Amino acid sequence: MAFDKKLLDVIACPVCKGKLILLTDGQALVCRFDRLQFSIQDGIPVLIEEKAKQLSLDDLESIR
Repeated sequence: MAFDKKLLDVIACPVCKGKLILLTDGQALVCRFDRLQFSIQDGIPVLIEEKAKQLSLDDLESIR
């Protein structure tokens, strides 16, 4: 099951409540402000801070 891009209009980062960006491969959502990457499993985003991956500044720069 693929992630529905329409959900980006209604979901937000659980930490800062900011906008999330869908990665081009469709496998994760990114909060640029908190530098967190949230995985998407079976089309459902896992928006739990403890399960998010912390991104480095270099990782963040590669995401547009």
